[in-house]
Amino acid sequence: MSKKTMRKECITCDSREKSIFCHLENEALVQIDQQKNTNTYKKGQDLFLEGNPPFGLYCVNSGKIKIYKVGEDGKETIIRIASSGELLGHRSLFTNKPYNASATVIEEAQVCFLSKTTINELIQKNPSLSFEIINRLSVQMGAAENRLVSLSQKNLRERFAELLLLLKESHGIPHPTGTKLDIRLTREEMASMIGSATENLIRLITEFKKDSLIEQEGKYLIITNSDKIEEIAHV
Repeated sequence: MSKKTMRKECITCDSREKSIFCHLENEALVQIDQQKNTNTYKKGQDLFLEGNPPFGLYCVNSGKIKIYKVGEDGKETIIRIASSGELLGHRSLFTNKPYNASATVIEEAQVCFLSKTTINELIQKNPSLSFEIINRLSVQMGAAENRLVSLSQKNLRERFAELLLLLKESHGIPHPTGTKLDIRLTREEMASMIGSATENLIRLITEFKKDSLIEQEGKYLIITNSDKIEEIAHV
């Protein structure tokens, strides 16, 4: 079970500027504070499961959450990794359809939940909020289209290079030798994201290390030659 967490005011929330609520006035933020539920989830806990009905939406305060689907063969395909400021469950909520994917915590996360009633009230009083949500949906749709093209037109080495660049953009932090990917993904999870068998992904990591494109620090990968990786990814 998730652990109930002391509410953190939206006005002072570190992830506010990256969330859909960034332009709301203080009055609306106070309303959110009064009606939201904030919980802490440990690694491996689920926020929601594919096929279940949505009752609201989730806003990630901290941590990392994988959004994924499971095929008939039981194989997991990761759609994206959500982190601070991101929204979850909004597509299903506004289409009034069951979740078409599952969300599971991969690094301990603090997440706020807002009911459908609260969200609808906020949108009625703050029409600009609907534009923020549409923008998020559009960005995610664009990313999904790009991923589909990548899976169908790029080889495995190119797809791995592209994944490294995407993780650099979303989770990269400065490091003395380059850019550290501040996210711990298993080899199985990374392989899932590029449509590869795990053994092939491991081989690619070894090759990239040998070519001095990346290095490893504990469980974290470090990009040491972004320019060359961009060439390989053709971006």
